[in-house]
Amino acid sequence: MSSWEIHAIKYADRNARVRGDSFVFDDNHDAPHPMDYFMWLLRRGEEVILVDTGYDDAEAAARARPIRLDPVVALAPLGVRPDQITKVIVTHLHYDHAGGLRLFPNATLHMQAAEMAYATGPCMCHDTLRMPFTADHVCEAVTRLFSGQVVFHDGDGQVAEGVTVHRIGGHSRGLQAVRVRTESGWMVLASDAAHFYENLFARKPFPIVVDVQDMLDGFDRLLGLASRPELIIPGHDPLVCKLFAPGVADHIRRLDPGPTGKVPR
Repeated sequence: MSSWEIHAIKYADRNARVRGDSFVFDDNHDAPHPMDYFMWLLRRGEEVILVDTGYDDAEAAARARPIRLDPVVALAPLGVRPDQITKVIVTHLHYDHAGGLRLFPNATLHMQAAEMAYATGPCMCHDTLRMPFTADHVCEAVTRLFSGQVVFHDGDGQVAEGVTVHRIGGHSRGLQAVRVRTESGWMVLASDAAHFYENLFARKPFPIVVDVQDMLDGFDRLLGLASRPELIIPGHDPLVCKLFAPGVADHIRRLDPGPTGKVPR
C-alpha cells in the first residue's frame, strides 16, 4: 500500500493576537501570539484530496482579516486547478476552513453529520457560538447536500485507502481530524482539535469551544491516532513552517517526510 504526500499550504497569518486569544487560563495572557492559516493537500499519484479550503478576499474584507493568497492562487504551485478537486474533507464549517467551498464546484464534501446539525441548529441562536461561522459558507454546504455532493461521517470514517477521518468535537460540535498514512507513519492533521502544539502538549484549551471536555479528551485521541506525537500537525501553529521542509513554493511545507526539527513538548 503506497503512502500519501501531505502539503501544508499557508494562505494567511494574523500577528495582532495575544496568548489570551489562544489559551484558557494562561498566566502570560497579554504576550504576543501570532497565528498561521493553512489548507492541506494530500496527493498519491494522480489522486488528490483537499483538506479545508481557506477563505477568500470577500470574507477577508468582511472580517477585516486579510489573506496573503487567494486559495486558488495558493494551490497553483502544486499544479492543481480548482476544477480538478473532486474530494474535499471539511474538518469543520468555521469561516477559515470552509470559506472557499464555492471555489471547488466539482468537489464532494466529506464532513461529520454532527457538524451540519450544529451549524444549522439551535446553537446558532447564540452570537458567541455563531461568530466563527458565515451563513453563505453553511448554505454552500447545504446546496452541495441537495446536489448529492456531501458524504456524511458519524465518528470514524474512510475517505480513501490510507485516509480516515475521526470526530473530535470540542472547538466545534462536528470537528474532525484527518489521519493519513505517510512514509513517516500515520500522520494526523489535527485542524482545530489543536490549534497550536502547546494546546495539545500542555493540555491548554483554546478559548473558542463548545465542549471543553470533548476538547480535552480530543488531545488524547490525537495521540492515539498518530504513530508518534511529533506526527500530529496543529491547525494554526507558525512552528509548522519552521519544523518542516519547504515545499514547491515559499508558502508551502512538505509534511509527510516528518519534521526536520524538534517538536516542542
